[in-house]
Amino acid sequence: MTEIEQLLTRVAAEARNTRPWGWPSLPEPVDAVTLSRAEAALGFPLPPLLAELYLRIGDGGFGPEYGLLPLLDNSPAGEPAAVEQYLANRAAGRKDPDWPWPEGILPISHWGCAMYACVDCHAPEATVLLFEPNADACDHAWFVDAPSLTDWLHAWIDGTGWYAEMNEELEMAPWAHFRIRTASVA
Repeated sequence: MTEIEQLLTRVAAEARNTRPWGWPSLPEPVDAVTLSRAEAALGFPLPPLLAELYLRIGDGGFGPEYGLLPLLDNSPAGEPAAVEQYLANRAAGRKDPDWPWPEGILPISHWGCAMYACVDCHAPEATVLLFEPNADACDHAWFVDAPSLTDWLHAWIDGTGWYAEMNEELEMAPWAHFRIRTASVA
């Protein structure tokens, strides 16, 4: 069994045994047609591991805190779907040039207070970023949560993520590519 298969097995087990806030049950996984529709709406493919989570585990409803957002349909808790949130954030960023939303940065989990865990769908390792809009400027609102989606999932399963540790002294590294990735947003 490959490392990714082992991780998916662990994620599936954790997803069956825990319910994030607002999710009464684990939704069924999406089908290939739904994944294709989502990628067409986004204009880019999901990283392979993220696609497998939606295709094999469930359409959101698992993961840290409020769990993964559903891909195309709103959650039982009323959270917008990942695709809808991405498109809304991109549109809002075009209207307010001080708060551009980088292309290819897909919100996958809501933390509350408008904070999101996001996957960089253009990075080969699928870096997970934290968007914390309560900062004083947009370029100070982006942090590297985990160097890869794999690392982020391990942190959730192992209970070592910043949200589980409640380590107030933990300082995440700023996302160095923010200005590069938003230079052409207009």
